[in-house]
Amino acid sequence: MSGIIQQIKEAADYIRQFAAQVPETGIILGSGLGNLVNDIDDRKEIPYGNIPHFPVATVEGHHGKLIVGTIKGRPVVAMAGRFHYYEGFSMQQVTFPVRVMKELGVSTLLVSNAAGGMNAAFNVGDLMIITDHINLQPEHPLRGKNESSFGPRFPDMSEPYAKTLVAKAKEIAAAHNIPVHTGVYVGVQGPTFETRAEYKFMHIIGGDAVGMSTVPEVIVAAHAGLKVFAMSVITDLGIREEENTITHEEVLEAANAAEPKLTLIFRELIAQL
Repeated sequence: MSGIIQQIKEAADYIRQFAAQVPETGIILGSGLGNLVNDIDDRKEIPYGNIPHFPVATVEGHHGKLIVGTIKGRPVVAMAGRFHYYEGFSMQQVTFPVRVMKELGVSTLLVSNAAGGMNAAFNVGDLMIITDHINLQPEHPLRGKNESSFGPRFPDMSEPYAKTLVAKAKEIAAAHNIPVHTGVYVGVQGPTFETRAEYKFMHIIGGDAVGMSTVPEVIVAAHAGLKVFAMSVITDLGIREEENTITHEEVLEAANAAEPKLTLIFRELIAQL
């Protein structure tokens, strides 16, 4: 048994001690978007540092714990805090939790993030359902020898975000009078926010929002055969010409303000899976 397979099994075996049921849905919560964990019933919280082979998050707004329990009666496993390439983790470390979720029995992955808006129709606090992405990160999570038990050497990426889940989420949003956009997410390395020229470039090539996460996890989820739904909270605008200095504190503030709407959509979507 290869080393990575052994590590995944050891992490999953440890988590199973806390899970009353096999989780159907995995959730990754982005910056300032961790309060969905309060909707998890019968929850058990596991600090990342206690889980064999798990990295430990270092970014403000990321709590650094795994939660198992149920939402609307459906068993879930949720990451309150994710890992980023810019923190110094390898792409394999960044995506390790997705592999562990698959090993636990997860078949659907829900992902949230805070992102900068590049579409002129967007405003701070808007929600964007991700329908596709552009990967501008400098390392690929599937680089290296392929483990065939994980997935194919050349995984198809024609539909990384499940159209059925996008349609359901749009119905949920409409039923609750929550305006949502759809668009393309551009994944970059960070940790710097983008220059004006970079925002313009990424918009020209087809991006509607940009952020420093999500794409690696989605690639590995697609490789593993998981269905994925992802949503961005637009926390700043980079496409406007006026003065636009961005701070992490402002990003967290905007994410916190929009979070109840995102949480409602995630909660109702899980109930319909």
